Amino acid sequence: MSADAWWAKGVLFENCNCQVVCTGHFHFTQMCTHERCIGYWGIQIDEGRFADTDLGGMRAVVVFDTPQHMASGDWVLTTYVDEGCSPAQQAALERILSGEAGGPWKILAQFVRERKPTRRDKVEFTVETKSRAAKVGDVLRSTLTWMKGRDRDKPVMLENVYNQIHAPSQVLSMGSTTYQDGAFRIDTTNTHALHSQFSWSGTA
Repeated sequence: MSADAWWAKGVLFENCNCQVVCTGHFHFTQMCTHERCIGYWGIQIDEGRFADTDLGGMRAVVVFDTPQHMASGDWVLTTYVDEGCSPAQQAALERILSGEAGGPWKILAQFVRERKPTRRDKVEFTVETKSRAAKVGDVLRSTLTWMKGRDRDKPVMLENVYNQIHAPSQVLSMGSTTYQDGAFRIDTTNTHALHSQFSWSGTA
């Protein structure tokens, strides 16, 4: 791929084993709830372009395993892309998520010790007003549900949040996830979860 500007917009959601709310989400120097923070990011790109490649409609899940003090590094990431994406789309997303293409994921890349090979599987998302759901083949099932606020018709919001990959306004939720791929597993019930409308860009 030739050097070029890229951009992507869509929905980003996450669930990890921390109590609500994960302090590491706000800054990597803060201590997470447990010795290891394990969870995932669900990425749905609604529109975007990387050089000549249209990114619209792409779905991916990034499973993470980090230390309690995330700024210490030692992150292990496994990425799943939907089996329907083209080789060019997968290559573009790998460059974005690895930080090679610049943008917000370049900041996260400095903490990653091991990035496992990308896996292709059926990635399915359900996006509804008060909930999100994710399914990856036979390895992951997850649901996110709005936290209950005073006005039950409106979400509980986090505002003016500094997080590299999320928007500054985020919907606070509770998530439950089951995941197992080899020896690594996630088993959460009503733990930290949220989602936002992301907007990324960079120069590859």
